[in-house]
Amino acid sequence: MPEALWRSRDVRVASERVNVVATGCSAQEDLGLYFHVDTVPPAEGWQSDPFVLEQHDDRLVGLGAADTKGPMAAALLALEAARVCGLRMRYNPVLLFCTDEEGGLYPGVRYLAEQGQVPPLTINFNGTPEARIWAGCFGLFNLRIRLFGHTTHAGAAGAARNAVEGGVRVQAALLELAANVRARKSAMPAPPYAKGEPLRPSLSIMAVSGGTGSGGQIPSIMDIAVSRRYAPEERFDDIFAEIEIAVRESVPAGLLCQIDMTGHLCPTSDPYGPHWPRWQAAVARGFGHAPDTFRRWGSSSCSDFGWVQKATQRSEVLLGGLIRPESRVHSPGEFTTVPDLVSLSITILSFLSEECDEASFVADKGER
Repeated sequence: MPEALWRSRDVRVASERVNVVATGCSAQEDLGLYFHVDTVPPAEGWQSDPFVLEQHDDRLVGLGAADTKGPMAAALLALEAARVCGLRMRYNPVLLFCTDEEGGLYPGVRYLAEQGQVPPLTINFNGTPEARIWAGCFGLFNLRIRLFGHTTHAGAAGAARNAVEGGVRVQAALLELAANVRARKSAMPAPPYAKGEPLRPSLSIMAVSGGTGSGGQIPSIMDIAVSRRYAPEERFDDIFAEIEIAVRESVPAGLLCQIDMTGHLCPTSDPYGPHWPRWQAAVARGFGHAPDTFRRWGSSSCSDFGWVQKATQRSEVLLGGLIRPESRVHSPGEFTTVPDLVSLSITILSFLSEECDEASFVADKGER
């Protein structure tokens, strides 16, 4: 990806942003299989190396195991099984391994979509193995609010402009706005485990830093990282403006303020389309779901496929994956399981194969 698209003041990386596209089959119609290869930074509390996969019986533990490295392994397993068994393919698989879904200004799949390299039909594996029909998801943007003051010796504090103390006021204003944001609700159908509670947008203070900790020096810079998840009903320009107003009205006199965007995923609108019934049947076969158990619901989590919808003017996106409520995604001990990985492989194989309707995919775990 061109550096001008993804570089920002807050992006600290030592390498280029590279997407990998892999394909090769005789089928005429392309099917995209999309995975993001990046992870969030490891949180405190890991009992093992988060970047080294560990297996404990059927549990596979590591950062990204469910989101989305496990699905990569499942897809490669499915393609190898198709090769070994000589199955006729209904679709030509186009594997898309992309950067920067978990952060950054310009996700890799957005760039590929704008270059015409994302097939019209694509499965996004940043989802769940549950009996779900995807109804879309929220958007997300991250901001860095930086306050600039004036440093002096702490003994001459009257001449200083304390950025950290000013940041306390800004945080109070943000928390007041966050309570207002949280009172709103989305019409997007909520997950069944939400127990009737609607999906709600949110505003969160994610990190705060400033000063040196020295008792002899007044701090002149304060950084506040803010994350805003927004529903499809909300307009980006409006909600960005309300944050900007709240911040600028709370900055004490004598301090300067700078607001920078450090990441943005726009909402994914309702992605249902004509290929969903076949995908639903494949998921049912792979994971053993009864057809009448599928429910339509969205999520306050985010996806970079909103950008794909905008770039391609196509709405349909299939969704699958290995993220369960108990998977500890983004947390210490994130995991998936071997049975789920195998089940997702069967799901992918069922959808890809021309022999899907005739092949016998036994449900017994021992036969898999």
